[in-house]
Amino acid sequence: MKIYLVGGAVRDKLLKKIYKNKFKKNGHENDWVVIGSSPEEMIKLNFIPVGKDFPVFLHPKTHEEYALARTERKTAKGYTGFVFHTSPNIRLEDDLKRRDLTINAIAMSQEGEIIDPYHGQQDLKNKTLRHISNAFCEDPVRILRIARFMARFSSLHFTIAPETKSLMKKMIKLGEVDALVKDRVWQETQKALAEKSAEIFFDVLKQCGALNILYPALSHCDFSKIKLRFQHSLLNFAKLSLYLSNQEIQSLCQQYPIPVEFKELAILANKFGQMFDQKKLTSAHILELLEKTDAYRRKSRFNLLLTLFKRKKSSEIFQKALKLTQSISASHFIQEGYHGKQLGEQIKKERLARLIEYFGE
Repeated sequence: MKIYLVGGAVRDKLLKKIYKNKFKKNGHENDWVVIGSSPEEMIKLNFIPVGKDFPVFLHPKTHEEYALARTERKTAKGYTGFVFHTSPNIRLEDDLKRRDLTINAIAMSQEGEIIDPYHGQQDLKNKTLRHISNAFCEDPVRILRIARFMARFSSLHFTIAPETKSLMKKMIKLGEVDALVKDRVWQETQKALAEKSAEIFFDVLKQCGALNILYPALSHCDFSKIKLRFQHSLLNFAKLSLYLSNQEIQSLCQQYPIPVEFKELAILANKFGQMFDQKKLTSAHILELLEKTDAYRRKSRFNLLLTLFKRKKSSEIFQKALKLTQSISASHFIQEGYHGKQLGEQIKKERLARLIEYFGE
């Protein structure tokens, strides 16, 4: 039995070595592949079985994933249409061959030896994303993964190999993307939105023809002019929503299992973005935004909006305005006999008075 570190952990170790300070290593969990073993032997060694479709085990102490070497065969459309085969006779090279890109098909032995049968190290040096074999086109998720890697490695100026681009377009024409499960599309998209150059993810999808199928509401966007600058998926989704209509946001959120907090922030950003960006802020304008964005009850969400429309001066103004007015409670006015609509009017009147006192009209 032999054990090798594989996948992103090895790739990023090598990227860090090649590009040093130009590459910031991601916090990958270690993934291991086991050669020459069986489920029975792994269980005897106290590994915990967790895999459903193929044998994957958790280490009894570190709880990192250890997968038996396997091969796969395409049986149907989509990323779930595979039959997997495991055996103690499967070689490391066979297991690596089923992976998507050469840069992800590099293994490292426990002694530190690099095994690179598909020349992934050379592609790392050449800054190239290249498929290993034509089996690449059997799994449509790989289109999303390449787009995500392009967003991640944008600071290193990676490119997609021409032959890989051709395969991606071929997959679109064959309808492989149509078979993608919506949960998986959003899962990959949310990961991409956490990248600092997330707009590149959508641009790659547009170039290969997948954007119009997966995200038709975004197909009119010019991603060469859009900069999604946050390493925060929620904020980048809200920034993207500024290029859509409210109806398009609603449609997008119905199409995929997008969390409610993403939808709410996107709609608020889309609706009030221009008001946040006004250069002259009156007290009435400040109060209107605080109330319409529900800042008094949803302070953390309001702070995200301030981050999204970051203008140092206006951000400080809104923070101060919220601090000045959030202590005004309904109990005082209730004691004075105000109820219902009149109560709300009195609270608003008092809030505005405090803002005018501090900021002026």
